[in-house]
Amino acid sequence: MQKYNNSGKTKGINAYESGFDFIRVRFDDGAQYLYTYSSTGSKHIEKMKILASRGDGLDRYINQHVADRYESKEK
Repeated sequence: MQKYNNSGKTKGINAYESGFDFIRVRFDDGAQYLYTYSSTGSKHIEKMKILASRGDGLDRYINQHVADRYESKEK
């Protein structure tokens, strides 16, 4: 996983991992969520990858657009 830079300095996401058709997000509490093309849609996954690489706005985007549309949750 890559460290999420979090340029906004808000708590929430601390790491992410992305592949062709997915993004996995790890939150500060240790919970990891896997979002895939099939569970979330390719448009959302690609937007999430951009936000993750910028280190800004991913937590807000998840809350507003895809919150519970994850493939799986790991703790």
